[in-house]
Amino acid sequence: MKSSRVGVVLAAVAIAGTAIAAEVFAPRQLMARTTASQSLETVIPQQFGTWKLVPEISPVKPVDPEAYVQPPDPLSAKVYSQEVARGYTDSAGHIVMLLVAYGPVQNYKLKAHRPEICYTANGFRVSEKTSSNLDYPGGSLMTTRLIAERESRFESITYWMKIGDDVSNGVVDNQISRLKYGLRGILPDGALFRVSTIGLPKDASFKLQDQFIKDLLVALPSQERGFFLGSS
Repeated sequence: MKSSRVGVVLAAVAIAGTAIAAEVFAPRQLMARTTASQSLETVIPQQFGTWKLVPEISPVKPVDPEAYVQPPDPLSAKVYSQEVARGYTDSAGHIVMLLVAYGPVQNYKLKAHRPEICYTANGFRVSEKTSSNLDYPGGSLMTTRLIAERESRFESITYWMKIGDDVSNGVVDNQISRLKYGLRGILPDGALFRVSTIGLPKDASFKLQDQFIKDLLVALPSQERGFFLGSS
């Protein structure tokens, strides 16, 4: 009887200690407040290199807008999220779709929509997920590639994600990045960058997407490239 009481007391102490630790070490500083609140509509050019905007084309969008901001959160409710979805065409008539989605809070409850989730929710079958390293002037970028299919639509997709200043595409990498910032008392912001093409063979699509990304990075103002590429 005595041992059971001791067990109950120890359990109560452990629960209380966990609650206190969670309160003490809970991230409290919103990273989005310390960074420039750039307007993605303005930052991302409508024309660059051989690429021009095609207004009537719209990419598949994340299905849950609350993945970026939930009003009940007193911190995130004060910061706007942004989303830019565009279609571009080059001089040869190839069409590339671009989606950039920014969220001010990327903790364990609020996470950027992965294309695997987004496309599956829109009725696509997702397959052939691989990692790829994209070399661009001045560095390299780790991206993820996959194929999404629905009826006669065949879409090749390249994407990367950013948690705080880290390019972080994998689920485990995302969690490590959030934990790293959390230990510093920071709620990191995050962004999803997605480029896709429809109808072209897979290899041709990814080659075209690589060129589009390189051209876009070159066209961006130097002070804005860190938002797309990270800095860590």
